[in-house]
Amino acid sequence: MPLTEAAFLPGGLQLKKIGFLSFGHWTDSYGSHVRSAADSLRQSIELAVAAEELGADGAYFRVHHFARQLGSPFPLLAAVGARTRTIEIGTAVIDMRYENALYMAEEAGAADLIAGGRLQLGISRGSPEQVIDGWRYFGYAPAEGESDAEMARRQAERFLDVITGQGFAKPNPRPMFPKEHVLSIWNGEFDQTREWGGLVTMVLHPQVTGRPMRLGIFREFIARVRGIGDAWLATGEQIARHYAASETKLKTASRLRASPDGFVTRAARSEPENL
Repeated sequence: MPLTEAAFLPGGLQLKKIGFLSFGHWTDSYGSHVRSAADSLRQSIELAVAAEELGADGAYFRVHHFARQLGSPFPLLAAVGARTRTIEIGTAVIDMRYENALYMAEEAGAADLIAGGRLQLGISRGSPEQVIDGWRYFGYAPAEGESDAEMARRQAERFLDVITGQGFAKPNPRPMFPKEHVLSIWNGEFDQTREWGGLVTMVLHPQVTGRPMRLGIFREFIARVRGIGDAWLATGEQIARHYAASETKLKTASRLRASPDGFVTRAARSEPENL
């Protein structure tokens, strides 16, 4: 019968829920069927799918950094959530010494949305691990007089506070840059890149094409570039064709050999005017 249905174990104990916890161990040693981190992640997804098909109730994953085990829970949980429909998914556990509470809230929220509200996270203050103070390499350090466990608790409290949904940041009444500021950025980027002899690309993002003010300053920018005279204004297709033609000429030049008298031909020297 499905595992989700109540079953009786020896001694009269009633089984109501069952799941699995995976560390995601992998090794490229002889005989291993999980030879890489990619194998571990993909097989973890398939394991959760198979467990759901068998009627299991939960798929949980351990998070260990600096080890050949699962270390990035949220991409994995999102993928499992997208491939399954009923099984509860989560962690056991996430070491909060390694986490940015706000970023974790965003990642967990996205994974939970993909899973349709099935996410259940287990979190921890941390335990001994493979390296000394590994969380420091992730950019975290306890405040003065604070232990690493206290730092983890502080991060956990911040995370739990944020996911209540209460606002915590002050809205910006002018979220977009003023016109003059945007134009100064574009002009500055062009001037510096022109000095280097490089390429400036302008993407017609909706933030530009979808706003009349931005279209106006874009025209101002293009007019200034045209007025300089030594800049090549080109579309992406024109640039791609130029590079393709240059690559063909470079390959042709590289196939040429020195002439019998020991002199290298003009084409073999790949002078700029030939490219």
